[in-house]
Amino acid sequence: MSDYPKTGREIQLAARPEGWPAGENFRLAEVPVREPGDGQVLVRNLYMSVDPYMRGRMNDVKSYVPPFQLDAPLDGGAIGEVVESRSDRHKAGDLVLHSLGWRDYAVLDGKRARIIDTALAPATAYLGVLGMTGLTAYAGLTKVAEFKEGDVVFVSGAAGAVGSLVGQIAKALGARKVIGSAGSAEKVQRLLDLGFDEAFNYHDGPVKEQLKKAAGADGIDVYFDNVGGEHLEAAISVLNKYGRIAMCGAISQYNTTDAPTGPRNLALAIGKELTLRGFIVGSYNEYADEFAGLMSGWLRDGAVSYDETFVEGLENAPQAFIDLMKGANKGKMIVTLQN
Repeated sequence: MSDYPKTGREIQLAARPEGWPAGENFRLAEVPVREPGDGQVLVRNLYMSVDPYMRGRMNDVKSYVPPFQLDAPLDGGAIGEVVESRSDRHKAGDLVLHSLGWRDYAVLDGKRARIIDTALAPATAYLGVLGMTGLTAYAGLTKVAEFKEGDVVFVSGAAGAVGSLVGQIAKALGARKVIGSAGSAEKVQRLLDLGFDEAFNYHDGPVKEQLKKAAGADGIDVYFDNVGGEHLEAAISVLNKYGRIAMCGAISQYNTTDAPTGPRNLALAIGKELTLRGFIVGSYNEYADEFAGLMSGWLRDGAVSYDETFVEGLENAPQAFIDLMKGANKGKMIVTLQN
C-alpha cells in the first residue's frame, strides 16, 4: 500500500437527536484504513458537504433513503483524491466526487467515484452548483414545477445552496419576476445582488403579507418550497390559477417536536387547480447531462454565480451541520478536511 496513515478519523452518529441536533449526537472516532479490493479505490477526502436532508436520516424512520445507523459513520457528498487504485477507471491523483463523506479516508467501488474536471470550475463546485445541489434546483424548477418563460417564481430558503440557484436559473430561462425569502437583511441583499427582483426577510412580518406585496397584481405561478409550514400556506394563498409547487424540503419542520404548522388553506388548491408535487433529486438523474451543459454555459457567461460557506476540519463537521440547520450559511456549506 502507499505511504499514508493506517488509521483515519470518521464522524459517527452517537445518538439520535430529539428536536434540534447537538454535539452529543455525534462522535469523532479513529478507525483503521483498509486496503481497496478489486475494482475499488482508496480516497483521501478533501471536502465534504453537509445538507438539510441529512437531518431526516438521523431519525429511525422509513424514508426514501435508509437512516444513518448508530455507532457508524454518517455519509454524504465528498470530493477527494485517489491515493490507491485497483480500478481500471482511476489512477492515483485523480480527483473524484463520491458519497462517503464524514471521514478522512473512504474505500469504495470505482464506479461510484466520478472523476471531476477542475478546468471548468473549482473542485468544490461539484458539491454544489455542478452537483446534486444544482441538479435539484434545475430539475425541481423545470421538470417538477414545469416552469415556463414568463412565469413569476417564488423561492423560500432562497439564500441557501438550492434556493439561490433556483432563482438564478429561473431568470436565465426567462422568468417575468423572481421573489425570494430569507432569514436576515444581509441575505435579502445578497438575493438582490444575485438578480432576484424582490426579496424579503420572513422575520419582518407574516410571510403571506410580505409575499403579496412582493408579487403585486401578478401573483405567482411557481413556488419552489424549501421550507414548508407558513411559507407553503402563504404560497397557496398567492398562487394564480393552475399554479405549480415543487416541494423540495420542509426545513421549518425538521427539528420541531410539536405538531407541524399548516398549510391550513389546502382547500384553495381545488378551486385554483394547483399542482403540488414532491420530489427527490435521485429520480431525475436522466437530466444530469442536460443540466450540466446548461449550467456550464451559465457559469461561463456569468448568468449564474454561487456562494460557499467553509468550515475547517472534520472535527467541526457536526457543528457545521447544526449551524446549517440554523441558517448560518450563505449558499453551500462545505467542510474542508485536514489530514
